[in-house]
Amino acid sequence: MSQPPPPPNQPPQQPGFGPPQEPSEPQPPAPSAPATPPTPPGQPPQQPPAGPDLNKAPQPQPQPGYGYPQAPGTPPPAGPPTPPQGPGYGYPQQPQPPAGYGYPAQQPGPYGQPGPYGQPQQPGPYGQQPPYGYAQPTVPMQAQAGQPGGGRKFNSQVAIIVSAVVAIALIVGGGVWYANSSGKDDDKQTTAEGGDTKGGKGDGKEGGSGDGGATTGKAEEKAPAATGSKVLFQVPSPKVPKGVTAISIAGSWLTDSVYAKSGLSEITGYDRKTGTKKWTLDLPGPVCAATPHVTEDNRTAIAHKPAMPSKTNPQSCTEVAVIDLAAGTKVWTKNAKSGTMPVSFNNVTIGGGTVAAGSTSGGAAWDLATGDERWAPKTSDSCYDAGYGGGAKLVAVRKCGSYDQRQLHIQNVDPKSGDILAEYKMDEGIEYAAVVSTDPLVVAADVGDSAGDGSGISDFFSIDNKTGKLRARLSAPGDEFAARCDAIYRVENCTGVTVGNDRLYIATEEHDSGGESYGQTNEVVAFDLATGKQTGQRADAGENYEIFPLRMDGPNVIAYKRPPYDKGGQVVSIDGESFEETLLMENPSTEAVRDVESRMSPDYSEIQFGQGGLYMSSVYASDFTSREKEYSVIAFGTE
Repeated sequence: MSQPPPPPNQPPQQPGFGPPQEPSEPQPPAPSAPATPPTPPGQPPQQPPAGPDLNKAPQPQPQPGYGYPQAPGTPPPAGPPTPPQGPGYGYPQQPQPPAGYGYPAQQPGPYGQPGPYGQPQQPGPYGQQPPYGYAQPTVPMQAQAGQPGGGRKFNSQVAIIVSAVVAIALIVGGGVWYANSSGKDDDKQTTAEGGDTKGGKGDGKEGGSGDGGATTGKAEEKAPAATGSKVLFQVPSPKVPKGVTAISIAGSWLTDSVYAKSGLSEITGYDRKTGTKKWTLDLPGPVCAATPHVTEDNRTAIAHKPAMPSKTNPQSCTEVAVIDLAAGTKVWTKNAKSGTMPVSFNNVTIGGGTVAAGSTSGGAAWDLATGDERWAPKTSDSCYDAGYGGGAKLVAVRKCGSYDQRQLHIQNVDPKSGDILAEYKMDEGIEYAAVVSTDPLVVAADVGDSAGDGSGISDFFSIDNKTGKLRARLSAPGDEFAARCDAIYRVENCTGVTVGNDRLYIATEEHDSGGESYGQTNEVVAFDLATGKQTGQRADAGENYEIFPLRMDGPNVIAYKRPPYDKGGQVVSIDGESFEETLLMENPSTEAVRDVESRMSPDYSEIQFGQGGLYMSSVYASDFTSREKEYSVIAFGTE
């Protein structure tokens, strides 16, 4: 694959603190609206019920619309031809001969497809998910001659094509994509630069296992007496403003009692067990960046726009705020200026009691408790802080050099003073890097545009954050491993990978399972961060399941298993040493529940698990979701 392109044409910005600006490239055109899929029963908008409607017996599905495969003998729908598609995840595959690092040869899964128009498929804000209506499972197909029946219909690749276009559009549009935008250079309806980071996937406590870093302490997640879950609540998707195709609703966090989720221009705290609204914090504009980290006193940081965007006034992501998730209040709001112009931020994080925000327009740092400015990154004609990784420590990804001769500096930063404690200079020519963990320090990059699958990762770099020396370089070819990082704007935005026990745990790509149904499967494997070599540990997803590591729980790995068409998803705990799997949760297999859960792809949504609760949420709302009773959140629990 080729490295993700630099940001397309954007409204002029004043450089913040003196960084160079990126050259422009054209945007891809906007996709046509997808067909309306079958949806689960509706819910009242203000008070999500406790879920009995999603636990009903399966209902017959209506006829599929455009973009869905037709049953045998059914004439195709009127309109443009359906894009060519291949088997989706869980669909029977032809067996392949073994190949590569001891696993069977890998088949292109629904998350490793090339995007449209020759562009590699990239996750969008917070790991953008496909538009609702594409990534949903359907009833099993009829058995092929000589093969067992079962599997998803051919809708997976359509989801990837559409999600890639929407994701890129949302990235370059600062979290808002307007209707009737052609995406061409001469189309003036694009927004100012902005972006989103992915939602947190763990307990989120600053410096704890939620940041995927050092794992001190014991595992907290225990298997319940009964692992079967029920739907706790679901939240309807918000209605987007007229003329807006899609808008970011990225950001979700867990505390001991609250599940908080961003809306169009607010953040709402829900009771974790009932979904009752405990508080709503109104914002002047949408959240355009958020950290996954939550402090011990339940505070987190966001960046938001100062007003709701429009075609004529897109707004920049200039406001940085700290939110008290327990009280549902804004602790403080700040911005930074270069001359008289406010800096537009692409990412924000928390580390060492400091809130740091960065972008191609510059960076700034504030005291977490007071909002007082602590420092601004040193600037020159050729260097700027592209973004920061937080959690146990604070790490800057600093870009230096011209666009065609870039060098990235990975810097361990003193959170209070901004002084550089240690620095590792990557080889020239690497344009983007993502921080996977700050302690131990691990970054991911696509070296030489060699990943080949749109994942943004070909190698991981294990760095000593005290000396800045490279400990080991871990080769992770894109055709073998399923982790993804979208580091164009968001430095903390990786899925399918976590770090703990001085090891990196990563999902492999799907491949033939070798079973009688010719299904697909994958594994989680471990790399030693000191040697860069695999440890030989492997946790299998199981026939027609796909496993994704979410976060660390002490020494253990919490992972989500995306299910085949006829089952519910699972959450497992993987022992960090033995790799023995313990089932923590299995979701209902009724069709109505599966329809909602299947749309929350681990690559393109926010998934949080803690204290026996699983919370899955979308990262944007669209005019597609506004037309039907779709859900932006679904929560499961075993208690």
